[in-house]
Amino acid sequence: MSESEDNSNQDNMENNIENDVENQQADTADTEEVTIESLQQKLEEAEAKANENWDKAVRIQAEMDNLRKRSEKQVEDAHKYAVKKFIEEILPVVDSLEMGYTAEGEVEKIREGIGLTMNILKSAIEKFNVVAIDPLGEKFNPDLHQAMAMQPSEEYEDDHVSAVMQKGYTLNGRLVRPAMVMVAKN
Repeated sequence: MSESEDNSNQDNMENNIENDVENQQADTADTEEVTIESLQQKLEEAEAKANENWDKAVRIQAEMDNLRKRSEKQVEDAHKYAVKKFIEEILPVVDSLEMGYTAEGEVEKIREGIGLTMNILKSAIEKFNVVAIDPLGEKFNPDLHQAMAMQPSEEYEDDHVSAVMQKGYTLNGRLVRPAMVMVAKN
């Protein structure tokens, strides 16, 4: 290779390098402008999305507060008026007892009226799943019965209820009052 060719190649290389540097500088300037503009656009989009999410969060918080207040009101009303239906069922019993109290006449007719009143009352409490415990002759169960005393009995086996002094009651299967009983012990 001759010296003129070497110089020519070297000049070409220098020109190419200069061109490459100028192109890179131009590309960098264009990239910086596009990047800044795109970043500004992305920032605006992010701010809009953040504002939208903030608005949603505030609305959800308000909705949750309203739901909580509504629920508290419903629970309060449920506690206040839980026995309303039961009272509605018992009022006829009260009316019947008041009429019986003022009644005059034969004892048998008064007893008949009391029996009818008792049937109304039993029907009312059965509607609310109140079940009487009348364990006469059953094996003593300390979960449902309260032993008042033990007594000898020819009629009943040991540890069986020989007499019921007071019936017990359950409400929806849960003991409200145990039956007071006498237990056979021979």
